[in-house]
This record gives sequence, structure tokens and C-alpha cells, in this order.
Amino acid sequence: MEMTKRLLFLDDIRYPVEVYRYTKQDVFLRKDWHIVRNYEQFINRILEKGLPEMISFDHDLADEHYWDPNSRERVEKTGYDCAKWLVEYCMDHYLNLPKFYCHSMNPVGKENIESLLRNFNNY
Repeated sequence: MEMTKRLLFLDDIRYPVEVYRYTKQDVFLRKDWHIVRNYEQFINRILEKGLPEMISFDHDLADEHYWDPNSRERVEKTGYDCAKWLVEYCMDHYLNLPKFYCHSMNPVGKENIESLLRNFNNY
């Protein structure tokens, strides 16, 4: 019988065990992570399966640059966009945020995600 994947891991390239190497957080050794690689997969997983027990966020979800130089529009969505969507989803459905962690190597992106989610939890 397959274990239900109750942990959601958002990262375009890494796997949870790789994140364990630099975070030393035992949760990354668990086998029940469901991995999503981008914004669309993140949203679809939550819409299909509901909120997980925990989400771990990466910020930078693409190798290419985030801005289209011609239109000044963002081309790829980031982990921060996923976090913003999650806050809206929880507000719209009167849900508490799941536990969260941000394993991003981007210090500014990491702080933006953590601040957004902490502020929502404190609200």
C-alpha cells in the first residue's frame, strides 16, 4: 500500500535528501515527500490533494532569468509566488497554513517567503 504523500517539496532541481545535507533537518530524510518542480505543479497538487502537513519552499524555480526584457513581465513564477497563492488559498477557504520551511539558497527570496508566511500566521 502506497503511503500518502503528506509533505510537499517545491524545488526545480533538488530532492529532499540533498537539502538534508545542508540543513541537517531530519524531516528531509522522510520518504513521504511529494516533489513539485514549478508553480503550476504546486497549485495543482494542493487543488487535487488538499493541504499537506508541511511544505518546504525553494525560491528560484528556473534557470532562466525571471524578467522578460521586452515587457518587464515576470516569465517564471518563484517560490514566493507559490507562497502568495497559498496564503490566498488559505484565506479563501478559512484554513490554517500547513507547517512550512524554506530551504532556498537565495537569502532574500528565503526571507521574503518566511516573512509572508509568518505574517499570515500571526494575523
